Amino acid sequence: MSDDPRLWAVRGATKARANDPEAVIEATEELVSELMSRNELEPERIVSCIFTSTHDLNAEFPAVAARKLGLDSVPLLCASEIDVPGAMPSVIRALVHYYAPADHAPSHTYLGEAQELRSDLKAAQ
Repeated sequence: MSDDPRLWAVRGATKARANDPEAVIEATEELVSELMSRNELEPERIVSCIFTSTHDLNAEFPAVAARKLGLDSVPLLCASEIDVPGAMPSVIRALVHYYAPADHAPSHTYLGEAQELRSDLKAAQ
């Protein structure tokens, strides 16, 4: 395979233990750190990152945690998830766009209880 980089996207999710700034930041830092580690990402290769959170998490923007981890020059966007009845509460999701070699295999990352969201992704567990 070619070493020429191509654009990739990787998904991840986790649950925050509470709706307070510290809990949102802690959960997001863990998720972003795991996504970066599992996909061997450096900030300069990340194109953008979109965070969503369920309607019950509004104490802090997940992007605050990403900036603390060195993604201060990466475009970051936070949005609210659709409030689907019966959906798992307190969830923070991430969609990260980045450049990697053409033979790279994205490692989607679902942590803790959020693993239930994508049990079909065995590599994400």
